[in-house]
Amino acid sequence: MPVIVLVADGARPDALEGAALATLPALRRLREEGALYRVASVFPSVTGPAYTPFLMGRFPGPIGIPGLRWYDRSRTAGGWPDYARSYVGHQMRRFDDDLDPGAPTIFELVPASLAALSVVTRGLAPERRIGALTPRSALRAAMTHFRGRAERWLDVDKEIGDDVVRRMRDERPDFLFAAFTGVDKASHARGHADELVQEALVIVDDVVRRLREDAERGGWWGETHLWLVSDHGHSPVHTHEDLAAVVASTGRRTVAHPWSAGIAPDAAVMVSGNAMAHVYVELEQRERAWWPALAARHQPLAAELLARESVDLLLLPHGPDRCEVRSATRGTAFVERCGERYRYARERGDPLDLGADAEGDVDALLDATLESPYPDGIVQIVTLAGSARAGDLIVSSTPGWDFRARYEPIPHRSAHGALHRDHIMVPLLTNRPALRTPRRTTDVFASALDALGVAAPARMDGRSFLEEES
Repeated sequence: MPVIVLVADGARPDALEGAALATLPALRRLREEGALYRVASVFPSVTGPAYTPFLMGRFPGPIGIPGLRWYDRSRTAGGWPDYARSYVGHQMRRFDDDLDPGAPTIFELVPASLAALSVVTRGLAPERRIGALTPRSALRAAMTHFRGRAERWLDVDKEIGDDVVRRMRDERPDFLFAAFTGVDKASHARGHADELVQEALVIVDDVVRRLREDAERGGWWGETHLWLVSDHGHSPVHTHEDLAAVVASTGRRTVAHPWSAGIAPDAAVMVSGNAMAHVYVELEQRERAWWPALAARHQPLAAELLARESVDLLLLPHGPDRCEVRSATRGTAFVERCGERYRYARERGDPLDLGADAEGDVDALLDATLESPYPDGIVQIVTLAGSARAGDLIVSSTPGWDFRARYEPIPHRSAHGALHRDHIMVPLLTNRPALRTPRRTTDVFASALDALGVAAPARMDGRSFLEEES
């Protein structure tokens, strides 16, 4: 029973709804026979970290991936001279090394796997990697990226699609994972509603059509699971804030990518997506200090960040299981984790705009936040803020803003990474209805193992949607 997971990187739920399906006949047919769901991704909602739910069934922060960029205060993963990590560029090769070795990948659990443009590759033999980063492909990708030619990424998707279809037909792996980046690249360059985004989806639609036709001819479509999902959404950007310059204006010697090395820096700004960022202070310290120990020295920085129109939420980690949440206009609250239960307690105002305190397990709190501006916000905040590699201050942008005004090849017209709805909620299209309504992208991993009859690891952050509600 093969499982095929296709990622339309950066696709919003409305990209597969209503009139949008008019030019996507293969996906429209899947929806008619199966189902389309809206599920919650993770924070940060950005490519790389947001792939760990599909391939490891885990939220990214606790397994070592707090963002697309992060600072290694422990000096155990990053190297001199900057001790910083960025998965944009050559350090993408370090992604597997940075993952918790105790958290298995699906490739380790299902050796007969094939993957295309997967950020996670641990356990996947080199010959089973489509689009692997070679010197030639790296140069091509770099030229495409830095020239800002979004249409060239669609050519990459077409080539990847051809290889995926051919190798699925010839090799029949148990598990196939393929990512298509054209939607995301086109959205950044031209906005998520641009016709180039639709052209990118047409490429994915054609891959689905050919995979299905081959499976029907081969007589194995009836037992195939084919799921199309996204890792994050997108929303328009009208203003770019130079967050590194804001932090530097407070008198701190600040480093940020692409100039992540400096002389005796005492602050680092690590932006993801570009709508969220980790801010690290007191870089000379190897051990993490939680906000109560930092507040006396860095409260003015917190106030300066919160005063910026670009900052929607400021997160101040108080410990592994407790985080303060501040909004300039909506007040302050705390999110906490106690065992398997989570709690949102308003101190002054209601920064997550829930209208009430909330307490319960992960499913109950997803339900409590699902219609709010921050779906799954309680669980995602405390999970990321408490992870070992997260920043001392974490910011999530106001809709319409991002945190990287310089050094992008082209100004982003659309961005992602933040906690708000347009970034967190993503589509999940299945070729047959689920027995249990999918809730999070972490459910994809659990469901794939279930379909393949593979024993699940002891720790997962999702549940199989191929099992009926208990």
